Amino acid sequence: MKKPINNVWIGTDQMENSPEYREATSGEVAQDQFENPRLEATRRDFLKYLGFGMTAATIASCDIPVRKAIPYVSKPDTIVPGVATYFASTFVQGGDYVPVLVKTREGRPIKIEGNSMSPITEGGTSARAQASVLSMYDTSRFDGPFRVRNGQIQRARNYADNAGWEILDGEIRDRLQDARQIRLVSHTILSPSLKSAIRDFKASMPGNTVLVQYDPVSSAAQLDAYESAFGVRAIPHYRFDNANVIVGFNCDFLGTWISPVEYGRQYAMGRKPTTGRMSRHIQVESHMSLTGSNADNRILVKPSQQGQAILALYNAIVGGRGTANLDATTTAKIQAVATELRAARGEALVVSGSNNLYEQQLVIAINRALNSYGSTIETDRWSYQRQGSDQDMARFVTELESGDIDAVIVLDGANPAFDNPWATRIRTALQRNDPEWGDDDASTPLDADEVGDRSEDADVVDENDPGIDPNLVEDPIRARFRNILTISMTGVPTETSQLCEYITPNHHYLESWGDAEAVQGVYSLIQPAIVPIFASVNRFGTRQEGESLLIWAQSDRYDPTAEQPYMNYVMRNWEETAFSAQNRFSSFRSFWDSALHDGIFNGPTSGSLTDFNLGYNASAPVQPQEGEATNEVKPADAVVRSVQDFDESDAVARVTVAVEVENEITFFETVNLGNGVYADNPWLQECPDPVTRTVWGNYLTIPVTWTGGNSYTAYKGLNTEEYKGRADIVELAIGDLAKEITVVRQFGQMPGTFGLALGYGRELAGAPGRAIGQNVGIDVYPWLPLDDNGYVQYYSTEALISDKVDTEEEFASVQYHHTMGLTTTNEGGKVYYNNRTGETETIAGELDADQRQYLEPYNVDEATVMEIGKGMQGGLTDRSIIFQGKFSELGELEEHIAERRAEAQHLNEQTLYPYEEYVKDIYSQGHWWAMHVDLNACIGCAACEVACVAENNVPVVGKYEVSRHHEMKWLRIDRYFYGDVENPRAVYQPMMCQHCDNAPCENVCPVNATQHSDEGANQMIYNRCIGTRYCANNCPYKVRRFNWLDYTTADLFSSNEPELANEDLPFGADNLTRMVLNPDVTVRSRGVIEKCSFCAQRLQAGKLTAKIEKRALRDSDVRTACQTACPTGAITFGDRNNQNGDIPRKLRNPLNYLALEEVNTQSSVFYAARVHNPIESLSEA
Repeated sequence: MKKPINNVWIGTDQMENSPEYREATSGEVAQDQFENPRLEATRRDFLKYLGFGMTAATIASCDIPVRKAIPYVSKPDTIVPGVATYFASTFVQGGDYVPVLVKTREGRPIKIEGNSMSPITEGGTSARAQASVLSMYDTSRFDGPFRVRNGQIQRARNYADNAGWEILDGEIRDRLQDARQIRLVSHTILSPSLKSAIRDFKASMPGNTVLVQYDPVSSAAQLDAYESAFGVRAIPHYRFDNANVIVGFNCDFLGTWISPVEYGRQYAMGRKPTTGRMSRHIQVESHMSLTGSNADNRILVKPSQQGQAILALYNAIVGGRGTANLDATTTAKIQAVATELRAARGEALVVSGSNNLYEQQLVIAINRALNSYGSTIETDRWSYQRQGSDQDMARFVTELESGDIDAVIVLDGANPAFDNPWATRIRTALQRNDPEWGDDDASTPLDADEVGDRSEDADVVDENDPGIDPNLVEDPIRARFRNILTISMTGVPTETSQLCEYITPNHHYLESWGDAEAVQGVYSLIQPAIVPIFASVNRFGTRQEGESLLIWAQSDRYDPTAEQPYMNYVMRNWEETAFSAQNRFSSFRSFWDSALHDGIFNGPTSGSLTDFNLGYNASAPVQPQEGEATNEVKPADAVVRSVQDFDESDAVARVTVAVEVENEITFFETVNLGNGVYADNPWLQECPDPVTRTVWGNYLTIPVTWTGGNSYTAYKGLNTEEYKGRADIVELAIGDLAKEITVVRQFGQMPGTFGLALGYGRELAGAPGRAIGQNVGIDVYPWLPLDDNGYVQYYSTEALISDKVDTEEEFASVQYHHTMGLTTTNEGGKVYYNNRTGETETIAGELDADQRQYLEPYNVDEATVMEIGKGMQGGLTDRSIIFQGKFSELGELEEHIAERRAEAQHLNEQTLYPYEEYVKDIYSQGHWWAMHVDLNACIGCAACEVACVAENNVPVVGKYEVSRHHEMKWLRIDRYFYGDVENPRAVYQPMMCQHCDNAPCENVCPVNATQHSDEGANQMIYNRCIGTRYCANNCPYKVRRFNWLDYTTADLFSSNEPELANEDLPFGADNLTRMVLNPDVTVRSRGVIEKCSFCAQRLQAGKLTAKIEKRALRDSDVRTACQTACPTGAITFGDRNNQNGDIPRKLRNPLNYLALEEVNTQSSVFYAARVHNPIESLSEA
């Protein structure tokens, strides 16, 4: 494909402008929307065969469920019905860290907001943090302790008596006292109090206790590299806001790497073109990541050549000590990048997502030569957000296989039987440990004698034993495995929990006490926003993992008689450490109350609370007496070596030389679903990947122009019966393992490379009948190789792809949904743009070789300005949807936008109803609400999208309905490409209801269900709507959603509704799940149109607050859900009539424009144009 000069596009079909695409996108709605292909008969046939009378009689015979209203007589003092209460807490899960405010209504959490007092995130959130509130109401959560036999989760009979946890605790405590080698397996632990509990547990155990920390997406090589350079095994604190030139090597720091919410905020601070400052960002990668899509320049390098690219940059900046094995073109590009970095010395930053020790050491040396330490890299404040060790994990697996471990305790969140390359070996080892506890009555617990002989001479069990895998009978040490104590502390069923003997479920973080230290000296608290849900269900309930460890250890530092024992433990830990590190408060109680209120405590950078060395290399600590400090040496307190003394010569000599292979594949983490821990969260499953725009699965991304000897149709996303929801399936083979996977063509994918996301393919992600994330996509972890130093490698050079083997019928992608126009064409053929004349031409048939040199497809959908050029859409010329330009040509871009807006406004003035008079009559007094979206700050992270779902009770529809174009998102993030087809840039545009003052939807509704308020908001009256969908057809922005089915299960007969994935009862029908619903927002049912409301409920709450306080309404009183969630501050909401507010100030930006302003909708949502700052020698656009 040739590069279009003046166009923006969303996919290959739009660029090709095929007849099928034009036909499919010419309609307002998808064909055959009403019929369900899963049914052989239509609804008309159903009525014809059964008759209305029989159907009515059947319905009449159904009992209406009894629903009772219980008066709220005795209420807690802190809860006022109808008024939200907020608790400061911290979201820590799956490698993520976000300080949050938890919004509760009548005692139940319903929404997550960012904590603006955090110096790390400053109020930003992520899609995962927003969706975390739903996981608390997961119907698959364990409601108490269990034992597992033959993979079946069962509750022992005598656990149900009044003793509750006591019997289980006694059994485990006795087993632990006999254990010689104990291993605690966990993801990175940020909690100082939990590590203190582990230290107390370790000190009380007679055996050797070791904490094994690992990260599913490992940074072990980076940690070890910094230890070799600084003497501290930690990641430094990066400051992207201080950098004028940023270079990333396969490092998705805006999406998934280390601290994306923090880095996104910093990144946006340096990308403000109207202030005169615009950082320059160059990304080196093979597949298009979220960070790469935001870069000014992308250099495509195969994953196996990344080390050579880093070496080439090192040679160019530090001085050549080695020879990089790169082609001449790539070498020249690296040289150009080195020139930029040298010019920005002291304000430059180079980062790498590689898990290769030598590559990370070279990056350290490059940053040293650029004087980055102390400016863009802080080494006096280390980050603890990654602490895992690949070598420790490998050692643990070897011990487990050899039978040298007596007890394994897996902490909550960790899933070692799934989320790492050793998972298959771990599963095999744990399957050997399937004891026959008790007799045929599985509810009888084991006696001490029944545990069996622990000696190496124990007899091998009978091969006919039904509880043992027959493939393992020949194992000579198998008898020893049958006696390992295995405990899982997970709160939900996982692949690991079903292989453990005991399940002792942890609280959800919204029910917990705890703390976190993500960055040295910055401490945050975790406090419960609700009483543990299952505590009132029975005598079981869940229990915090730290508390369980302290109970089993019988620690003197833990008081089980306290009303909230673990809270007291956390307080005691803070009093002994954090309180003594400050001088603001004289009493601990005042200090604690302040920290609990703020959720944050900023301590000194000289020390740390969390750096206990509890791994394999730890010396046995001395248990401190009351008021005494531990004898352990913390890395943060160690003497930091000077980076100037670091010798990287060994790394230069040992960087891997790439081996030329035909195809390579990169494994990456998706922005929304992460490493797999969120697989059972439907809000995240249905949140589109920002780049591929796919949902409900992982897919193999292939280059747009690659065929591999095959002519893959790939996904067309058309509303025709031939193409709708269909995509090609191939077989991907790496080594001896082959799996089938759907292919997706991806712009910006380097030829000869593929991409595939981690975290999918969970075999157990929820309880049977409620497993939302089970068998969604394929498991990639078994394909992860190790390098020569034992580090996990996130690419493979052994990828083989077959011809098409099948077709996926329900492929779910939103890439072509709700597009706002068509590619220009007419009966004479396709319309092309002539580079030489600057005019359009209509050409019938295919272009010859000469014509391809100066004619490009005149793709006009979502396109207007490309390098200050013009486009058109359908029958309307110059559609203003996306504006973009270069920072070096900022003045021209501003002038062009002003000219275009003046033309549109002149056109709009030719009317019998002058807009200015309307504004004067309606908005001269009171409020006039508007929104501003800065496309230069929007990075496409989707935090706003999930926040909108949580705030407004937006339903989840499932993969099948998404494949039918029925998704219900009020706010979507459109992704557009521009520039070089082989290596384009991308721009993200949040698109919600534009709340037009001249709204086309309002005057076509026959029942006046949609109308305009006197404050500028387009409103929906749900009980008037009869579902004609005229408004959706007439909306040029395609932002209205129709409930084709009862997705919220608001109907009394919820069992009639289709399931999302694998659940027995439709999602949302369970009362526990429905606790997440916002009571301020109506739950819509089938046949109703819905859309963005500018968070009308928040507007009303803000007005009531101002009225109670007897003052005028301020902008800070009203913040929409999308606005509060955004980590980069891209969205602003406020009153246009408040001249001192944020909106009037934002509207003075010369880069502002209205989407489709020429259509005269008079939108209330303004956009600021996208500006990029490329290195001209690298940019062909």
